[in-house]
Amino acid sequence: MSAPAHEPLEGPHGDFADPLAREQSHLASSRAALRAMREDVESLDIRDVTANWVNAEVLSRQIDERIKALADLSHTPLFFGRLDYQHAPAADQAEGAEGERFYIGRRHVHDADGDPMVIDWRAPVSQPFYRASKKDPMDIGLRRRFGYTGGDLTAYEDEHLSDPEESAQTSKLLQQEIERPRVGPMRDIVATIQPEQDEIVRSGLGGTVCVQGGPGTGKTAVGLHRVAYLLYAHRERLARTGTLVIGPNRSFLHYIEQVLPALGELAVQQATVDDLVAHVEVRGTDEAAAAVVKGDARMAEVLRRALYSHVTLPTEAVMVVRGSRRWRVPSYELEDIVRELLDRDIRYGAAREALPQRIAHAVLVQMERSGEAPDDRVQDAVARNSAVKAAVKGIWPVVDPAKLVLRLLTDAGFLAEHAAGILDEDEQKTILWAKPVRSVKSAKWSAADAVLVDEAADLIQRTHSLGHVVLDEAQDLSPMQYRAVGRRCTTGSATVLGDLAQGTTPWATRSWDEALGHLGKREGVIEELTAGFRVPTDVITYASRLLPHIAPGLTPVASVRENLGFFEVRTAAETAEVLAACDELLRNEGSTGLIAADARIPELAAALTAAGIAYLSPGEETTRETRLTLVPASLAKGLEYDYVVLDEPQAVVDGEPDERTGLRRLYVALTRAVSGLIVTHAAPVPAQLSETGGE
Repeated sequence: MSAPAHEPLEGPHGDFADPLAREQSHLASSRAALRAMREDVESLDIRDVTANWVNAEVLSRQIDERIKALADLSHTPLFFGRLDYQHAPAADQAEGAEGERFYIGRRHVHDADGDPMVIDWRAPVSQPFYRASKKDPMDIGLRRRFGYTGGDLTAYEDEHLSDPEESAQTSKLLQQEIERPRVGPMRDIVATIQPEQDEIVRSGLGGTVCVQGGPGTGKTAVGLHRVAYLLYAHRERLARTGTLVIGPNRSFLHYIEQVLPALGELAVQQATVDDLVAHVEVRGTDEAAAAVVKGDARMAEVLRRALYSHVTLPTEAVMVVRGSRRWRVPSYELEDIVRELLDRDIRYGAAREALPQRIAHAVLVQMERSGEAPDDRVQDAVARNSAVKAAVKGIWPVVDPAKLVLRLLTDAGFLAEHAAGILDEDEQKTILWAKPVRSVKSAKWSAADAVLVDEAADLIQRTHSLGHVVLDEAQDLSPMQYRAVGRRCTTGSATVLGDLAQGTTPWATRSWDEALGHLGKREGVIEELTAGFRVPTDVITYASRLLPHIAPGLTPVASVRENLGFFEVRTAAETAEVLAACDELLRNEGSTGLIAADARIPELAAALTAAGIAYLSPGEETTRETRLTLVPASLAKGLEYDYVVLDEPQAVVDGEPDERTGLRRLYVALTRAVSGLIVTHAAPVPAQLSETGGE
């Protein structure tokens, strides 16, 4: 399939040159053009176009962001493919490119005349690079992939999609790029996106997509590339409404943080769920049983009841004095106003703000009947009247969300009153704090408590909604956490990414339909990725022995890699033998992870230090000199290493509160390797990993 280096190939202007040399020349010209684009932005003089210092500051920041977006990363290929159309694409799709040849890259690059030299991978004209096939060539005569060494173009590979004589073959350059050793944070997969992934990436902004994907299927990369695509296709809208990527922890966010900037997207925020709900300082932890109840969606109704219990129907009239006149709003009319606000089901705070205006309006109606002609200023003045304020305070008092949750968790009577028929007595006892707390600040809030405070805050005042939210490793969220994420995209859409088999919390997601319901996106479409591009065949086959025990009915991942990778299970009676396995794998190019049960980490850390082996913690960036990361099993999710040593599988299982959760944690740990895995153990491996164990 690869064209020989000496084969003549007609150039864009009819010249016949060495194909590789000409492509290298186009790369050099494209880099020069990108450099010129950057210099043009750097040379902009904004002194005469800004009205004031505020405008100048905003414009200056926009220019700085544009300069960063035009950076030419030396080891990141500017373009990775080429499409030769048989016919000129429609003018509205060609993005102004000349002729029928298009170089596909991470960003648009044009020359001094404005003619494109590289087309953004997200442009419609680029789509056949990912979707075209022998069965459906999409008018593509030639698809060319480029191979790079560092930042230098060193190879190319051709597919003649319209040639019936040429049989379809697996791209060796594509396989090499997928399997290329990694050092540092996660890379983009823009050069290797597969057709089924591309369909998800290019799905529209209006719909929510949930992606079920096993280890190595690229679900995280698909979610990030979907954000990049949506920002390209809906730039102005998302610039107004905002985008957010939510990950399970800081280590994970650090691991993925370079993907979007490499694609020229700098404005996407990243956060954990804990970051979103940080209304109170989290200093405590819950027992699993308490966390399960607090994370149950039923708590939303308990909170709603508790909040609205503060509303008291009026029993006395309101007397408003203005000058020599007195205006009386009787209690029955006040009650009608309050009931109407309650029936409208608007936020507690919004209703409270509306109440004085409604009372004032009732007074104005009386004024008009008596012959006066009050205007809006009079209504506002009446709404601020001390009698009206006092009435509102008594009828619809201000409620602090943290104080509301604190009272529910510390006042057994208050909880029983509002949880009646929702939580049984045992559940109520489970979440009640054992000791009284003096104040919100002195309380030792847990992560689940913070989510409850966020729910209460939203009942009082609507949470700001973003245009699009990506939620990764979603299978570990509780229903209340889903609700917290969902209110951040009530008017927008979401991309939900996860694997039910990797759920390692007591409240782990049971089905994606249920999760989408809690998220408020019942109309979301569920897609499944089952082709494994990252995990070697032997490794995923071994790990998949656990699936019948942790996620019955889930489709196992099928590795599509040509390189089967390296896999071995060996007995290691001493810690020194575990370190020897690490040393063995470090002789290969790329990164190595030593994954172990959390309780084993201190011992392994001390052994590594004593042996003089440098290592990193999850989230720290690997370098050429330090390529070993010591990873607690609880933090392994979402991370990948070229090679992995997994220490004591049974200890990983035993480190969890129940066997099913432990086996899921083990499944995660087993599937972090891209090229090779050594499992070391002194204790027997779990029976479920044997050929027939547990079946």
